[in-house]
Amino acid sequence: MTEIRETSSATATSSASGIGRTRWYIGGLLGAGMFVNYIDRVNLSVATPAIMADFDISAAQMGVVASAFLWTYAMLQMPIGTIIDRIGVPWVNRVGVFLWAVASFLSAAAGGLGLLIVARLLLGIGEAPTVPAGWKAIGQWFPKQERGTATAIFDGCAKLSNVIGIPIMAFLVSTFSWHAAFLFTGVLSVLYLIAWWLLYRSPSVAVAQGKMSAAELEHLRAGEAEDENATGAGSLRGVGHLLRRRKTWGLALGYASYTYAYYVLLTWLPGYLEKEFGVNLLKGGIYSMIPWLVAVIAQFLIAGVLMDRWTRRTGDVTRVRRIVLVTSMLASLAVTGAAYADTIEVAVVFLSIGAAGLAVSVPAGSSIVSLIAPHGYTGSLAGIVNFVANLIGISAPIVTGVVVDRTGSFAGAFIATGVILVGGIFCYTVVLGRMDRMSAPVETRSET
Repeated sequence: MTEIRETSSATATSSASGIGRTRWYIGGLLGAGMFVNYIDRVNLSVATPAIMADFDISAAQMGVVASAFLWTYAMLQMPIGTIIDRIGVPWVNRVGVFLWAVASFLSAAAGGLGLLIVARLLLGIGEAPTVPAGWKAIGQWFPKQERGTATAIFDGCAKLSNVIGIPIMAFLVSTFSWHAAFLFTGVLSVLYLIAWWLLYRSPSVAVAQGKMSAAELEHLRAGEAEDENATGAGSLRGVGHLLRRRKTWGLALGYASYTYAYYVLLTWLPGYLEKEFGVNLLKGGIYSMIPWLVAVIAQFLIAGVLMDRWTRRTGDVTRVRRIVLVTSMLASLAVTGAAYADTIEVAVVFLSIGAAGLAVSVPAGSSIVSLIAPHGYTGSLAGIVNFVANLIGISAPIVTGVVVDRTGSFAGAFIATGVILVGGIFCYTVVLGRMDRMSAPVETRSET
């Protein structure tokens, strides 16, 4: 294995040297996709009380509805990763975004649990490529000393969707009906599909079409950005090779602990505030916005700007990311404090600290994919990581709903979340080990 070393600090100041900023426009486009993608998810959490009342279902049944999206989403992660490696990011996302829109409009039309569950299953199919394709695109479009910021933009926009989306969804549900929330996200999905189709190009195509300078492409290559033409086999053999690597499991299980905690907050935060503190939907939406706002700020400032600067200065990818990961995951344990909060203000403080810790851990953790994946296998590794993470994440809404039904409280659910986060810290540190690039399968390994 080749030890990862940072390029010189001169290349890190690319924008200052006038080589172009096309990669940052692409980063913004990827972030906009995550914003719409997660608006499609947060609408259900805000609409949960209204749907439960409309369909007369229990919290456990609603947990099943909330997790239905994850059934197809998780199951498709490994195959979609290999598909992305074979045919590239642009077309996979075009098809995916089209399915987002269809799923949102079907949800709006649902008059019972049957069609609503079908729509959530379809949404899982459509959104399955988003994260693996995004991670692969970032690996192609950004040198490694800029990937912390790029990943913070990508994932931070998902958190921003909670800041902006929750109050908007709460207004739509309160003023009109829960159906209006899904109509809104359907229109957003159509608009993003148009933007993606017109604007996204791979780096070499952007240069050929005169949309990016050759100097900026050279900056990407000098920073070990993945060549989009270096495709892997995209086969089960390649996936099997990655599954036999300890690094794969350390990263996947570490990221899974974040995913579990994130889905607890994403699917149940408005319901938790309403049940525990008796706030109405609109007021609960405003309180729910606060932890996500804190998370977005922390992610951009710490996991983006600070981590990249620290990496450029020290040149030690493993040490920087490990410190950021462990510190942020420890901070995320604050979510367990909500189990003991007796006022909504105290609960929001604990949840804000925990959400910030979770948010900071994402760029540090997910950017490891492009650092350790064999050349041409970033999509496959991303698919494996996201599959394992969401396979565990599927249980979060269901477990939380069952705990609430049986105990009448969210305390046990938050404590269980804390235990899972401790396990994630162990996997990120002990199991993952050093963040060196893994070897490619023998039949596709090229000489360097």
